[in-house]
Amino acid sequence: MRTDGRGRAERGARESEGPVGPPPAEGAPAIPVFLYHSVMDDPPHWIAEFTVTPEQFAAHLDAVVRSGRTPVTISAIADHLAGRAPLPPRPVLLTFDDGFADLPGPTAEALAARALPATAYLTTGAIAPGGRSLLPPAPMMSLADAAELERSGIEIGSHTVTHAQLDTLSAKALAYELRTSKAVLEDALGHEIRHLAYPHGYNSPRVRAMSAGAGYETATAVRHALSSDRDERYRIARLIVRRTHTVADVEGWLAGAGARVAPYRDGPKTIAWRWYRRARAVLHGPEFAG
Repeated sequence: MRTDGRGRAERGARESEGPVGPPPAEGAPAIPVFLYHSVMDDPPHWIAEFTVTPEQFAAHLDAVVRSGRTPVTISAIADHLAGRAPLPPRPVLLTFDDGFADLPGPTAEALAARALPATAYLTTGAIAPGGRSLLPPAPMMSLADAAELERSGIEIGSHTVTHAQLDTLSAKALAYELRTSKAVLEDALGHEIRHLAYPHGYNSPRVRAMSAGAGYETATAVRHALSSDRDERYRIARLIVRRTHTVADVEGWLAGAGARVAPYRDGPKTIAWRWYRRARAVLHGPEFAG
């Protein structure tokens, strides 16, 4: 594995972001799907850009409560996109990637104090006993904490085994990432895992098709865009929350403004970045998605 640290992570995130656009047209209401990673005061440098402090997080959650939006988990969006049930009025979804150590502790407590459900996508190689992942060192939760997260109102999804760039992997390696992480979580929790988040949002038509074939009902990307009730089941847009984002940014997204609204096609820069990373993977092997 070769990682270029925060600079490379920021570059990859920028390529995922769509241009700022107007609020959605009538009949296609925007759905803010927030992507958090860690909530801590002193994060490792490699994840610092995508970490918020406990004080920031509390302010964001209070903004969610004030917005009057209905907090849901990914299953509610899945039910709507599959035609099984309508969405509640003005939904909002809070998601957490990787499985950092704060999640089953103060982060879950802050959510529970406001009766806010959420969805956590866990990287099994980073949290399971004896597991291995491409994530750099950081304080992580344990697989045994996953059941407690569910009891606190946090739905669990898969974030693969190693956190590799899925759109650069061979079919065999991709199947391993998708199926093994799902099986590990299902064994730990005793029920089906229906939802996936692509590490750093990296996906492709082949990745989306294999995710469906592996038994996932939805998959979330990044895109730094608002989702909508017309979004793609295997490329649900999320808004990546950085430490530089303000409460005003969060309030704007909650109002359905300040970001492009999915679905939309990948732009030339995203496609070019994907081909560049695939070429690197041929030379260097699987790389950390971040």
